[in-house]
Amino acid sequence: MTMFDPIAQTISDQHLNLACSVQLTVRRLDQIHPNISGNKFFKLKYNFVEAQRLGFKKILTFGGAYSNHIAATAYAAQLFGFKSIGIIRGEELASKTYNPTLMLAQKMGMDFKFVSRENYKLKQDPEFNQQLQVEYPDTYIIPEGGTNALAIQGCQEILKPQDGTQYDVICCAVGTGGTIAGIIERSAPEQHILGFSALKGDFLKQEIQQWTQRTNWSLTDAYCCGGYAKTTPELLRFIHHFEQEYQLPLEHIYTGKMFYGIFDLISKGYFVENSRILLIHTGGLQGRLTI
Repeated sequence: MTMFDPIAQTISDQHLNLACSVQLTVRRLDQIHPNISGNKFFKLKYNFVEAQRLGFKKILTFGGAYSNHIAATAYAAQLFGFKSIGIIRGEELASKTYNPTLMLAQKMGMDFKFVSRENYKLKQDPEFNQQLQVEYPDTYIIPEGGTNALAIQGCQEILKPQDGTQYDVICCAVGTGGTIAGIIERSAPEQHILGFSALKGDFLKQEIQQWTQRTNWSLTDAYCCGGYAKTTPELLRFIHHFEQEYQLPLEHIYTGKMFYGIFDLISKGYFVENSRILLIHTGGLQGRLTI
């Protein structure tokens, strides 16, 4: 048992009633914990175990102003007795009123270092990280979005043993690629894993391929609405109607776009008749405050 396990609730699955032959089931990772939400619970779990094993007292990580990962890391650090530092993209944000995500992270004790967007691109550069180690000694560094080998290990636990025979398709939103990589690794070979990118472009495919050799997956950016955290009136209308119909909360950065895409694909006959589809609700609901 890890320090994370006592706070994990039994993960529930919610079935959606549709007027078609496709069967939709939602895995409610958003219900695991109010602050260490959704897939972030699984991404952070073994990283914090490793930081504790190595004797670190501080956690440093990277993210944008609306990063679910930043908020979850700050809360987990406070809960388990670590100090936390967030390297935040956009030095102009230092002089602005913090949005709800940054306010939550600050409330949890996270110290911010705001860097230019140009310098933020160096987040994976060894020299840049060495400079951070000098500035913040004895600190365990978690990459942007939490995606590393330990995160992949944790995200494999999103799937249950029986899922291999119960579902034909598994869908999830994609930000840095760690969650879908873990799901791909744990999936059955005959299942198809479909990722809905929150970002525009094909580069995420290369990121995912770094973590898995399997090929039973595909990725689409057709529902990213122009890019990260961007919206359209159609997306926001869909989220509003969906929440009223199913009493299931969404946000517009990740999960809302995935559900929007799923329902559009169903209307176009994309899925084989009687397909059994599992949708991974990856949480991040503090993002709803920005809609």
